[in-house]
Amino acid sequence: MKNDPTPEKRPRGRPRAFDSTRALDQALEVFWRLGYEGASIADLTEAMGITAPSLYAAFGSKAELYRQALERYRASQGASTPRALTEEPTARASVERLLREAARNFSSREHPRGCMISTAVLRCAEENQPVAEHVATLRAGALAALQARIEQGLAAGELPAGTDSKALARYCGAIIQGMSVQALDGASEAELLGVVDIAMLAWDKVAQKSSSPRKKPGPASQ
Repeated sequence: MKNDPTPEKRPRGRPRAFDSTRALDQALEVFWRLGYEGASIADLTEAMGITAPSLYAAFGSKAELYRQALERYRASQGASTPRALTEEPTARASVERLLREAARNFSSREHPRGCMISTAVLRCAEENQPVAEHVATLRAGALAALQARIEQGLAAGELPAGTDSKALARYCGAIIQGMSVQALDGASEAELLGVVDIAMLAWDKVAQKSSSPRKKPGPASQ
């Protein structure tokens, strides 16, 4: 009697192995281009080269994938911000570098236009509110770092005593967000750099204000 050959053992079902770093980079670009709500699971899996079950097995959820993509962005494109704030000798030089690099990055043709964080998830469906709050927290952190750098300049005498560091940081943040929107609308690098030129003139106007209190006018002549 002829025995049947022992059947070959097959590995139990496992998700196909993939390069998670490369997949995250692909997801980052999709989110950057389409936004969180605009990017569907189908868009993401197609770009990442994986199945939906593999996406959920590796990242847990679309929201978690987005959070990891944001961190990846902060470590790559967004890394220019902390460098600008720490490597320049003055607050003015830090802010000018930050704005000029933003103008160039936002209008670059090497990746999606605009900023992935500064104008992301400004309005969303109620179920996505936690994602919007997370992005808002990242923006708040960037503003706090900018304000801290301005306060260093204030302490060093680069700005007049009494300068509102919070308002000045918010002004610079508004310039960044505005340039991101204009880049999405097609503004060129030269056009955005023109915005930076005007912003730095405004900075200089603040810096030139006398830190000493104004003298009260003398009594009117009789």
